Amino acid sequence: MSIAQKLMSAQVGVKDQTVIVGHDGAPYVSAYPWTAADGFGAKFSNPSSALSYQVNGAAFSPSMSSVAVTESGNIGAFQFDPLTGFGTKFSALASTFSITYRVNFNPSGTAIAAVGTSSPYIAAYEWSDVTGFGSRYSNPASGVPSTGRDVAFSPDGDAVAVAINNSPYIYAYQWDDGTGFGAKYTNPASLPAGVGWGVSFSPNGSVIAVAHSSSPRVTAYPWDASTGFGTKYSNPSAGMAGDGLDVAFSPDGDAVAISHSSSPYISAYQWDDSTGFGARYSNPSTLPSGWTGAVNFSPTGDAILMATTSSPRVIAYPWDASTGFGTKYSDPATLPSNSGIDVIIGEG
Repeated sequence: MSIAQKLMSAQVGVKDQTVIVGHDGAPYVSAYPWTAADGFGAKFSNPSSALSYQVNGAAFSPSMSSVAVTESGNIGAFQFDPLTGFGTKFSALASTFSITYRVNFNPSGTAIAAVGTSSPYIAAYEWSDVTGFGSRYSNPASGVPSTGRDVAFSPDGDAVAVAINNSPYIYAYQWDDGTGFGAKYTNPASLPAGVGWGVSFSPNGSVIAVAHSSSPRVTAYPWDASTGFGTKYSNPSAGMAGDGLDVAFSPDGDAVAISHSSSPYISAYQWDDSTGFGARYSNPSTLPSGWTGAVNFSPTGDAILMATTSSPRVIAYPWDASTGFGTKYSDPATLPSNSGIDVIIGEG
């Protein structure tokens, strides 16, 4: 974004958006300014404190003044500015897992949770955008039984969900910012069909969706903070191929997208909280060329982005709830150095 564009954005109240891609080649994380009009801007400088392991997951704090990334069996975190990129790295934690897969902040920005390969499979810490990691919360009383693949807080911050390797493939707990993990919610009556790879709440917090292996690749449930999982929605009438690897709702909640391991690698459906999956949107005219391990909508809902295993490693399309995918944006001038694993987009 040029200085003139930045000044114009400030004048009209438009917030700056940033895309971050986690990938498996050094520097392991790449950040780009983003606008719906022009797509990717010039890549920000790499973090001054270099990472040494592929970034499987990344997350912005709600203020967007910090960004956390998975770092081998740990969580790394940096100060962040949407105009200048990565700042000082926060003090590191002791190793949390053998491998950390995903990380996320709670909506108030006072806690950070991560999931990974070794017991207890989920860990959460107090968080401050000023001082970084605080005390670790106690582990859940009813522990996660297998590798955690993804973690998500509900929009109102009173629940946290984990997609996991083994049955029941999804776990959810009550959450309190002061005390951390509460009681485990009862498992859904109809379980996802296979390994839980991704989990997401709808923007209004009334739905939870799981991307998983085995048909139908995605499963969604009504959600209530008091009672937990409701009766499973009907499966999409138009299915998809390959493992479902990630799931995301559009910001206004009228579409849901699933990244998956076989062509066309991305599927999107109309969504209604009352009836669930609607018609499938037409595939993008230019498909991703490999697995899409992650998918996210822009905060303004006018773009959809995927991390891909093949070049260009991150791919983006305009998005319209009426028509779906638009013409693919131009690739970043400086591509991530190897397979894209996660992609996030924030606004601040």
